[in-house]
Amino acid sequence: MMQQEQTYREAIRQRFLAVDSSNVADVLDTLGLPDQGLAPEFAPQSAEGARMAGWAYTIRGQMTPFPLGGDADKMKACQGLSPGEISVWSGDGEGICYFGELIAIGMKERGCAGALVDGGVRDLRWIAKQQFPVFARYRTPVQSIGRWKVNACQVPVMLRGATARHVKVEPGDFVLADEDGAIAIPAAVVEKVLAEAERLTSVEVSIRSELSKGLSLAQALAKYGHV
Repeated sequence: MMQQEQTYREAIRQRFLAVDSSNVADVLDTLGLPDQGLAPEFAPQSAEGARMAGWAYTIRGQMTPFPLGGDADKMKACQGLSPGEISVWSGDGEGICYFGELIAIGMKERGCAGALVDGGVRDLRWIAKQQFPVFARYRTPVQSIGRWKVNACQVPVMLRGATARHVKVEPGDFVLADEDGAIAIPAAVVEKVLAEAERLTSVEVSIRSELSKGLSLAQALAKYGHV
């Protein structure tokens, strides 16, 4: 990746960290993209990881019995991560974890900005010490080795959705997750969504300021309209 592109991507990522997923969801509604929110089960798995933003790097797997001894395809997939990307894990691995502490360390070493897991994770106490944000649907001590295997990376994946059964996430889409949940932003509208979300954020800041100075909620709504 060229340095100029990396600088641009990181600037976008930092700006997204200053807006809320709720504002992003509202903007997507106005663009005719109402089903980009991920299932409410996606939640931060440590206090250090309550907010993350980054470009989607997708990893897909499936339940399949195989001998113990590791998952070379998982390690290979993680080696493709670049700075500022979110590893987006999809698959059918109910009840098992997709990765733990050591994979998280490897991702962090490559500059990965966090992980979004449509499945389980473990070693949370140790991942938290790495200050590596992880949003996942559940936690479990049961490993994936011998049960669930990575079969592709950087392909379109389907994650469980909030208002639709699934949300399609493609490599290069943008992921934002915070205390309210997680949402996927198609690559084609990232800049447009960001600019409008920043505008809404600015309006909300003004409203909070005026409310703190004594303006009533009715007066604020009359002045600023619905936000």
